[in-house]
Amino acid sequence: MKQLRLRSVMVLCLVAFLLLGTAFFCGRYVADGAQWASSRVNASAYSGTRLTRGALYDRNGTLLYDAARDSYATDKTLRTAALHLTGDHEGNIGQSALNAVSRHMVGFSPITGLSSGTGHGVYLTIDADLQSLAYQCLKGQKGAAVVYDYKTGEILCAASTPTFDPLSPPGGMETNDAYEGVYLNRVFSGLFAPGSTFKLVTTVAAIEKIPDLMERSFTCTGTLELDGRKITCPHKHGEMDFAAALAHSCNCAFAQLAVELGGETLQDYAEQLGLLDAFSVSDLTTAAGKFEIAESEGDLGWSGVGQHKDMVSPIAMLRFMGAAANGGTALTPRFFLKEMGDFGTPVPTLDGKTSEKLLEPSTAETLYQLMLNNVEVEYGVIFKGLIAGAKSGTAEVGEGKSPHSWFVGFISDEDVPLAFTVVVQNGGSGLANAGAIADKLVAQASKLYRTEEAPAS
Repeated sequence: MKQLRLRSVMVLCLVAFLLLGTAFFCGRYVADGAQWASSRVNASAYSGTRLTRGALYDRNGTLLYDAARDSYATDKTLRTAALHLTGDHEGNIGQSALNAVSRHMVGFSPITGLSSGTGHGVYLTIDADLQSLAYQCLKGQKGAAVVYDYKTGEILCAASTPTFDPLSPPGGMETNDAYEGVYLNRVFSGLFAPGSTFKLVTTVAAIEKIPDLMERSFTCTGTLELDGRKITCPHKHGEMDFAAALAHSCNCAFAQLAVELGGETLQDYAEQLGLLDAFSVSDLTTAAGKFEIAESEGDLGWSGVGQHKDMVSPIAMLRFMGAAANGGTALTPRFFLKEMGDFGTPVPTLDGKTSEKLLEPSTAETLYQLMLNNVEVEYGVIFKGLIAGAKSGTAEVGEGKSPHSWFVGFISDEDVPLAFTVVVQNGGSGLANAGAIADKLVAQASKLYRTEEAPAS
């Protein structure tokens, strides 16, 4: 009898373990089944390293890439412009939407398994025409141009150059300087010296740490010596208040503020504003920025104006601009819009909207007004018909090399909630080069809102 009881207990334990194991597997299957199905070892979804199911479209249904047929957009300009989002045949571009949304393209359901067709259609948030324009505006220069809706987080264009036509890759790219870093998605993974755009970080720190900031007067003679190092401005700015110092982008004034604030404070604010940490954009991990606390006052002064060893990614700066325009709360940029299954039926997915408070509302309002003032008093006729806030940057990157050209900002219009970042490597003047590109992109992007309803989230 005791032996029978013992055997019964053992059987019950085995049954319990079996049920627990089955429940655990079913839970993992529901949670991770799509990831398993899109694994590169799945011969039903991959041929070698190439995905063979699903397709990518822009927000309006323009084909970007058909994995089932291994075909790209019919328009060469669009194919080239969207390469870093669609990815290439060999999978050299790791930070691409093709890799990030492959589990949606495969078309997996926990109930039916793989779809009976050739996979699912994934719609990205980008607009094909705006994406092509961004590529054309960069004119073969190395750089990045990205625009997003700071109310929804939707990226409307994200161009990275240099690039190439995936149907006709040029030979000798490995040895041609024009294609240096061609597989790097500069929007998400590029790191650049920010130049004077970093003065916005110093501004935020000064707003919160220096009570009499707006009552202060600064005098610029064109040079300032700090600990034996010269801080220089392009010319003498004379006497000015803080708003004018930011509008004129006075290095001397901001170097003084950087020393007063201290390196640890600047580092804390760069981190608080999301410029130093990696984050996820539709399952792509961005590059983390860099800020090294300077040991001398001279280096700290340069650090406060975006030089020294400061490094920032375009997408992180874009999110910061979204927060400045949106009361301090940043919608995380995203490029995944929706998934369509067999017979064109929508597949329920998570909304994808995430947000983070980067600024106190009062600080955001002050920064917002200062950036509006920049455009009004310094940048001249730009963003015609729109009220905008912006900051240019011209980042020195070494003797004999032209500086990086930056232009970042936002549109102050509830009906046209756009933020933008443009950076051109060795592009020279921030306003003349990156600013001109931003102007064209915003003009085109605003038509998406002015001629029809705002892009749906």
